Amino acid sequence: MPSTETTVEPQQFAVEREDGVRLVGEVWEPHGPDGRPTEAVDEILMLHGGAQTRHAWSRASRRLSGEGYRVTAMDARGHGDSDWDPEGDYDIHRLAADLEAIVAERFPERRPVVVGASLGGMTAMLSLGTGKDVARALVLVDVTPRLEAKGVERVGEFMRSGFNGFASLEEAADAIAAYQPHRKRPPNPEGLRKNLRLREDGRWHWHWDPRFAGNASADNTEIGNAFFEELVPKITQPTLLIRGSASDIVSDDSVQHLLELLPHAHTTEVADAGHMVAGDDNAVFLDQLEWFLAEVLDSPPLR
Repeated sequence: MPSTETTVEPQQFAVEREDGVRLVGEVWEPHGPDGRPTEAVDEILMLHGGAQTRHAWSRASRRLSGEGYRVTAMDARGHGDSDWDPEGDYDIHRLAADLEAIVAERFPERRPVVVGASLGGMTAMLSLGTGKDVARALVLVDVTPRLEAKGVERVGEFMRSGFNGFASLEEAADAIAAYQPHRKRPPNPEGLRKNLRLREDGRWHWHWDPRFAGNASADNTEIGNAFFEELVPKITQPTLLIRGSASDIVSDDSVQHLLELLPHAHTTEVADAGHMVAGDDNAVFLDQLEWFLAEVLDSPPLR
């Protein structure tokens, strides 16, 4: 497939919540293969995983906007450029309320296709499972109603291991490489600047509120599994699960359980990808997403 990535940069915006928290996002305007602005083929809202930022979707957003989609990527409360919660409260219900406010303000006429990775997918499942009109379709990226507790605990351990920051970007890159040994370590760690901030102590810290990490535990996973098992069967929107075949968060049993709860869902996987599916193989991830957009939602990309 020829590259359709646009060179146009996204426009930043903010959604103000009633508790004073400012949620920051960016919009990638649609362009055709010739680089000219075009009417949007469809609206896509991308929600990152826990301890990530909207920049996790930058490569995907660039390609999708170059294929005619209008793509919005958000920083969740406590992440990236969005404000930290004043009480350190990152309960999934609060995040779902944020999603509902974002959709009401930014998508008043046409509901988006919501693409949610991990925490972002859980947030969308909660809103849709409680009958909120936040999406016309749902794409879950390595997240299901039943997660593997050991994998979630490993994620939590990684997040908590960085609480003291890093002496350099190289040190941060080494920590990521140790956590994701299946992924080739980038030779230049400069790309981490979007996910880290140099603070007054002279060390690089992750760009999210460390109080968020307390939710990533095996005990909370078991509670969450039971909670989502009740909600997910109420989702009627077209749904796709894109799973990493090497994920330790979503297992074969997790996939089968999703299909039992949501028989109309489609499932696919990215070979050799871990939990960070788009980061491990962005091209294959996008091919599978675009299949869903074209074949299930009748919103094919511009070529």
